[in-house]
Amino acid sequence: MHDINDIRKDPDAFDAGLAKRGVSACAAQMLTLDDKRRVAIAEAQDLQTRRNEASKKIGQARGQADEVEAQRLMEEVAGLKGDLQKAEEAERMANAELTEALAALPNLPLEGVPIGEDEEANVEVRSFGTPRGGKAEHFEIGEALGMMDFESAAALSGSRFVVLRDELARLDRALGNFMIDLHINEFGYRETALPVLVCDDAVYGTGQLPKFAEDLFRTENGYWLTPTAEVTLTNLVREQITDAAELPLRFAALTQCFRSEAGAAGRDTRGMIRQHQFTKVELVSIVDAEGGEAELERKTQCAEEVLRRLKLPYRVMQLCTGDIGFGARKTYDLEVWLPGQNAYREISSVSYCGDFQGRRMNARYRHEGEKQSHFVHTLNGSGLAVGRTLVAVLENYVNEDGTVSVPEVLRPYIGGLEVIEEANG
Repeated sequence: MHDINDIRKDPDAFDAGLAKRGVSACAAQMLTLDDKRRVAIAEAQDLQTRRNEASKKIGQARGQADEVEAQRLMEEVAGLKGDLQKAEEAERMANAELTEALAALPNLPLEGVPIGEDEEANVEVRSFGTPRGGKAEHFEIGEALGMMDFESAAALSGSRFVVLRDELARLDRALGNFMIDLHINEFGYRETALPVLVCDDAVYGTGQLPKFAEDLFRTENGYWLTPTAEVTLTNLVREQITDAAELPLRFAALTQCFRSEAGAAGRDTRGMIRQHQFTKVELVSIVDAEGGEAELERKTQCAEEVLRRLKLPYRVMQLCTGDIGFGARKTYDLEVWLPGQNAYREISSVSYCGDFQGRRMNARYRHEGEKQSHFVHTLNGSGLAVGRTLVAVLENYVNEDGTVSVPEVLRPYIGGLEVIEEANG
């Protein structure tokens, strides 16, 4: 959410920021709505003042035994009450109209973010490891092992689901446990167990509503299934004022995520790259206004460390203005090498959102001894998507005979198993 006062201070700068994202200028429209809101507020305040003054005069008139004047004033107050109700409703509607318009606008990119229309303008920052060639994609490897079953999943739930069995199910669980342990034990994140069903306010707070409702799953009784634990972890500070001395707050959670993939028709229709339900470790930071960019670098390095310890080749891409998410000001994507596809694919996205989400959540912080509070700044990132990491492990660790070596760091989580072989083989 944007601050209308900031737009009023420099409307040209606001429009220039939107232009970098390919969004048409709209500062003038926002200011017109704000002017309408201000007029409504002023009218309501004026009517309230007049009503209060007339009410006071009623007592004075009665004190002077002037019942005629008292009756006139009572009739005036009654009329003003009706006018005030109408004015307050107009104020409410004007506020709602402005809020709705502001809520539909994306965040402004930071200075220095590459300008471009799409992923073609993203910039490689660094890379790790040496990509190698491969012949088989993950679903071919998993099906050959007899442990990855898309047909059974389709019979249960439809497309974009999978059933994992035996050692692949254990490997999937091992990956999630390894990731969350790393972030908790070495990087200082607080492990958090969370609901996967949330209310409208929570999804609005992180920016998925109202613009991206079609990308979410909604229950019949009004809950939303969380598309990522970013929603729940970030909203832990909603409607609160945090002591500045407690910042930064760092939360992590290993959770199920649910996405409709409404815009993914025809893409990644086979395999586990793009599913309706998947497991992910989410990392969220709540910081002050000065700590955001440094925390972005730190969080990105935390996510990278997962790939480094798994010895998976990857690269870090800084996203351009046309590719960053709705609520982000700056984003790094981690792209892991998939030999079966002969391509890098996104496995984590780490974003700094400024006070965009803090303002939507009314989440604030305050320094000791100060009366004024400030909106928190938020960051989120995957550390990592478990399913896509399993994909990368299968394609990078598959052997010539079709078996899959278990990365060393995962072996303690899978009973010391070193090689996954064909089921019942």
